[in-house]
Amino acid sequence: MTSFDFFLRDVLENPITLTCFVVCVLVLGLAFVFAATHAKLFLLMFKNLRRNLVRTMLTCLATLILVVVVTLILTVVFFLDRVTEEKSKDLKVIVTKRWQIPSQLPLTYAHYLNPEDSRFLPELRGHIGPGDFMTWSFYGGSIDPAKKTRENIVFFFCMDARQIKTMMDDLQDLDEELINKLKKTANGCLMGREKIESLKTRVGGKIKVTSFNYKGIDLDFEVVGELPEGRYNQSAIMNASYLYGALDAYERQNKKRHDLADKPLNLIWLRVRDKESFAKVAEVIESASVFSNPQVKCETASSGVASFLDAYKDLIWGMKWLLVPTILASMVLVVANAISISVRERRAEMAVLKVLGYPPWQILILIIGEALLVGGLTGLFAGALTFAAVDYRIGGVPFPIAFFPAFMVPPQALLWGLTMGFVTGFAGSILPAWSARSTRVSEVFAKVA
Repeated sequence: MTSFDFFLRDVLENPITLTCFVVCVLVLGLAFVFAATHAKLFLLMFKNLRRNLVRTMLTCLATLILVVVVTLILTVVFFLDRVTEEKSKDLKVIVTKRWQIPSQLPLTYAHYLNPEDSRFLPELRGHIGPGDFMTWSFYGGSIDPAKKTRENIVFFFCMDARQIKTMMDDLQDLDEELINKLKKTANGCLMGREKIESLKTRVGGKIKVTSFNYKGIDLDFEVVGELPEGRYNQSAIMNASYLYGALDAYERQNKKRHDLADKPLNLIWLRVRDKESFAKVAEVIESASVFSNPQVKCETASSGVASFLDAYKDLIWGMKWLLVPTILASMVLVVANAISISVRERRAEMAVLKVLGYPPWQILILIIGEALLVGGLTGLFAGALTFAAVDYRIGGVPFPIAFFPAFMVPPQALLWGLTMGFVTGFAGSILPAWSARSTRVSEVFAKVA
């Protein structure tokens, strides 16, 4: 599925984006019709904006800043809504230990859920196929054991390199050459750009990590490649076999098993076709005797993420329903103030237009049209600027929350910006425009006389 397909699907399925799309199409359609039928009045709107360039530019600047801020907030909220939204098809399933966080499971559990393993549960055939399975173990540590800081700490996803493209979100297009390098290098790892920079290493560089969750399992790594910009900028991926081999070496060296040797698995990921398959898979797994000690639970990825984000729900609610409306209200006040000043300065012009035969509704549209031009063009520019600068320059909104280090601004930001510009422009100009429409010619000329 192409990026355009994802965009189109979101426009049709997401109520907010669909509303923005309808508003933009409606306003632009009406503007096109008005420009075709009243070309002179339409051109007059552009000319009027040049009367006081300083005020117009200041209004544009204020609108631009506020649209950028709202777009950044909506980016975070939009992404979290997406990852916690239940899908009807291609569901990701998380298998974890039922009564413990963090989940810790024996390696044998993976054998029963791997379609390529001879021990795969026969009841799951037809529901889970090759490419629908992935395991995660988490390995974290520091390159400076004496001084653990955010800059020198690194977090690894321990997994089979073959499962990266088929199951890891946002890595479906990862260069096959990077995966081959990881497969061929036992102690190799793929690392995000920001983490490479904070560890002061490079692709081809070597680091030694002292672990804080696998005590006594300190590993040497070679950075064989860089992960794509975005979600994994602060993370790294290593071969799970390297960690499991180190656990075996620990036992041989110390004549005893490591505390985590019998429970190194943290998560098992599966993919099923639909909700019916999920219900069947969950029933089989949760009732299977091979998963009785310890017991496991199955949940969809979206519900699992939603549970994890419970601690942030008040923050997200406040951003969505308090902060964003407050900023939009500020934008309306900025536009209303600028348009009101302009209308007061141009009362004589409005009177002259009425004398020349312009009906009140044309004067009303003239003022509203000027506000829509300023708001729409500025909003579209702000949305495009935010999308380009954040995604292609910064590498996402640096707002670490839960296990998401950064958030990429979606292409829908152009629709958001354009809609915010149109809506705030209209809301801020309606009262000044009505005042201009109601200008009394006799009163204006009496004051001039």
